[in-house]
Amino acid sequence: MSRVEVAKTYKLYIGGKFPRSESGRTYPVSDAKGKFLANVAHASRKDLRDAVVAARKAFAGWSGATAYNRGQVLYRVAEVMEGRHDQFVAEVAACEGLPTRKAESIVDAAVDRWVWYAGWTDKLAAVLGSANPVAGPYFSFTVPEPTGVVGVLAPQRSSLLGLVSVLAPVLATGCTAVVVSSAERPLPAVTLSEVLATSDMPGGAVNVLTGRASELGSWLASHEDVNAIDPTGADSADRVELAREAAGTVKRMLDVPDEEPDWTRRPGLGRLRTYLEPKTVWHPMGV
Repeated sequence: MSRVEVAKTYKLYIGGKFPRSESGRTYPVSDAKGKFLANVAHASRKDLRDAVVAARKAFAGWSGATAYNRGQVLYRVAEVMEGRHDQFVAEVAACEGLPTRKAESIVDAAVDRWVWYAGWTDKLAAVLGSANPVAGPYFSFTVPEPTGVVGVLAPQRSSLLGLVSVLAPVLATGCTAVVVSSAERPLPAVTLSEVLATSDMPGGAVNVLTGRASELGSWLASHEDVNAIDPTGADSADRVELAREAAGTVKRMLDVPDEEPDWTRRPGLGRLRTYLEPKTVWHPMGV
């Protein structure tokens, strides 16, 4: 007797749990050749608000952890991704229409990128901080501190490597994230959320919503409890409206090019700087 396979239910990832969208909406996802792959949850405004609440709740614990500990957690994510390497390869190949060998190189690069950012967590204070010379009997120090909750509109074309490239620096700086995945290629993001849930990442530090940036982006940009937004996955025509919405709450908005960059290139410190706020402390010398 032939066995009926257990079909996977693709859900959201909010607060360390996997709820369905409160709206009950789903939408179909196809591979690069138009073949049906799955129905995924279509996140609503209520789902987004729940994700922001979870991210804010997790911020104190994640930002308060030692830089060394955050680096260990990010490295653990890379370890778990390595263990699900074949699954990521299959999903990237199907979603992006790539041959298996190319998909393997993309997954390898995504794992390596987690490791690269994990190595930066305990070096940011030394590289981006400073001891400031002052004309007086004081010590003056500038230290970088995480900005808070970051809304991330993930790249639309690069479903895994691009996603990791915009998410990892948010976490490396001690911020928490609400991520809107690629609309047409969300499966690697869903699998990544399963990796995060089974690694040491605290619940709520990352929240992954599947849906459309054109619908969720404006709500994310206008939300008063979101401190910064990365509009990479938004259409260039929509970014003016996102900037207007973000300005209403004096929200930091990352300056990104109209076209998606080559994510295989080695990243720099730009994204890390964006999610850090310099804090300067003065302390009197002597008695």
